[in-house]
Amino acid sequence: MKNTLTFYKYQGTGNDFVMLDNRENVLQDNDVATIKFLCDRRFGVGADGLILLENSDTTDFKMVYFNADGNQSTMCGNGGRCIVAFAKHLGLIEEKTIFEAIDGLHHASIKEDVVSLQMQDVTEIKECNDYLFLDTGSPHHVQFEENILNFDLVGQGRKIRNEIYGVAGSNVNFVKKINDITYKMRTYERGVEDETLSCGTGATAVALAMYHQKKTVSTTIKLQVEGGELQVSFQENEGKYSQIFLTGKAIQVFKGEIVCKH
Repeated sequence: MKNTLTFYKYQGTGNDFVMLDNRENVLQDNDVATIKFLCDRRFGVGADGLILLENSDTTDFKMVYFNADGNQSTMCGNGGRCIVAFAKHLGLIEEKTIFEAIDGLHHASIKEDVVSLQMQDVTEIKECNDYLFLDTGSPHHVQFEENILNFDLVGQGRKIRNEIYGVAGSNVNFVKKINDITYKMRTYERGVEDETLSCGTGATAVALAMYHQKKTVSTTIKLQVEGGELQVSFQENEGKYSQIFLTGKAIQVFKGEIVCKH
């Protein structure tokens, strides 16, 4: 059966997503084959993930996120910022919003192309021998890598993702300190099973991890990702983190139609 879908392509610092207005159920959330096809960079639209904007009974809208492998996943920070821009484009919101995601409610604001998204509170950061682990809506492994521009990120990331975290896996972030408020980072994302140009929950994890390890005393931190720059701000009280905001640009790249044969 052939089905023509209208889609939108958004990117947040190079983390790219296929967006569908699914308020009238144009796509079933268990249609793994179609979601995987749409995210395929050779045969479909091409994206790190697919996001459905759906109706919510209690908030402005609901966000449902899928990895490029077609499976529904945990929270995506850059995807969350992009869906706010998409909701504004659709006329659902103006400058502020509350929306529903898999990890709960999110507050956000948008001004021109810049979206500031409130992330969930973080109450625990685990310190291991040479890395940290925390959940910022998605699980994240954080470790330093001095030679961050020239190393086998995919090989090392895949090994850590599988050998330490098993089937469920974890995103893996490699970090280098630039100065007291700026860090360079690269991310291997589970579900994509490759490096992505940016990861919002990863940037959040790195910022909190650096503060937790006393690498910085700033509660506003800049993250240089492969696709641009993100900013994370937060409040800390006795090792608990709240009022966490992920801020950066979220841009519509194009709109189109595609024939799905699945």
